[in-house]
Amino acid sequence: MPTNILMPALSPTMEKGNLAKWLKKEGDTIKSGDIIAEIETDKATMEVEAVDEGVLAKIVVPEGTADVAVNEIIGVIAGEGEDAKSVSAPAAGAAPKAEAPKAEPAKADAPAPAAAPAAARAAAVSSKASGNRAFASPLARRIAKEAGLDLAAIAGSGPHGRIVEKDVEAAKKSGGAKAAPAAAAPVAAKPAAAPLATGPSDEQVKKLFEPGSYEEIPHDGMRKTIARRLTEAKQTIPHFYVTVDCELDALLKLRAELNAAAPEKDGKPAYKLSVNDMVIKALALALKAVPDANVSWTESARLTHKHADVGVAVSIPGGLITPIIRDACHKTLSQISNEMKDMAARAKARKLKPEEYQGGTTAVSNLGMFGVKDFAAVVNPPHATILAVGAGEQRVIVKGGQPAVATVMSVTLSTDHRAVDGALGAELLQAFKGYIEKPMAMLV
Repeated sequence: MPTNILMPALSPTMEKGNLAKWLKKEGDTIKSGDIIAEIETDKATMEVEAVDEGVLAKIVVPEGTADVAVNEIIGVIAGEGEDAKSVSAPAAGAAPKAEAPKAEPAKADAPAPAAAPAAARAAAVSSKASGNRAFASPLARRIAKEAGLDLAAIAGSGPHGRIVEKDVEAAKKSGGAKAAPAAAAPVAAKPAAAPLATGPSDEQVKKLFEPGSYEEIPHDGMRKTIARRLTEAKQTIPHFYVTVDCELDALLKLRAELNAAAPEKDGKPAYKLSVNDMVIKALALALKAVPDANVSWTESARLTHKHADVGVAVSIPGGLITPIIRDACHKTLSQISNEMKDMAARAKARKLKPEEYQGGTTAVSNLGMFGVKDFAAVVNPPHATILAVGAGEQRVIVKGGQPAVATVMSVTLSTDHRAVDGALGAELLQAFKGYIEKPMAMLV
């Protein structure tokens, strides 16, 4: 029976993607693990990895096709003993056994493919398909055949019910693989979300301007995703804002001393710390000091995180992305700095892995380099907080009853008030301010 190759879901929020390139052509032999196509999402370019083996009989969706829906059939593989030339493209909705592609980031001139990220692989795998043909790995099929086991009677423990080697080995020991499979319980449909409020229609907006006085530039996938997520965030998250001023002189002095003391590697300093690197570290330590603020909101519970994973907003062509410094409170400033530089560069090239920008427990958005004094950022779920960082500037302050000049930075914490209320947000900011104004504490 032929195998359908489906458009994989490369992230939990992906609905459509662009089929950028086929790396196999019709008639090519495909082995498990072969990279067969490249898919572009709003955030990155990913590679689709074949799970089953056979011959690529039909390419259903040609390369260069945009907005291909998740789980849409993009190609067909002829199985062992089947005539690839006789396989026809399936009709819409037809589902012989589903191919389970695995996805991983596309590599630029890399010598060897990296392992597929777990999150993308789990999202890309579909469940057992119709036709009474069990969804299993090639190795699991071979072992089951040699042992005379009925795959249809084996429950899969792999992603989305896929039968893997350990499932077959367990069935061999139990001897229970001869029983007829139980009917799968239907998956309960999620309740429909309340429709979001909409603004004026396209035509209503265009009528306000003279024809020919503007150029229409269609939204790309990234801009559509940003628009949707930010609209949802502002409509579903009750935002609360807290602002403090932090004196930077001690931090700037320490930063200069640390950079001057950096050892050389290949003729270059091993690291070069930025104020933003120290902001990331300070926020992570503040979350460690105030663990009740290191949370995510769900409708049934508040998730209190064990690690402070700090996302950092990075501007890229057409939008932004938020790579994440994992467990930032336990990393040195030099580790944070080098990791941030590497991920920012790969973010601009759209080469980040999904696990490098999905999740996280908070985020930093820094517009200080543009001279912005202060602003309020939008909370990006599953985060319950985001820190907006303004420019450090010399201001006149009062010290000991006398005017003095200090370098001051304003920061605003936006919180999801369902999870982090005003007093807790203020406590978190005070902890952050303490690390910024006494930065030596970040080194111990």
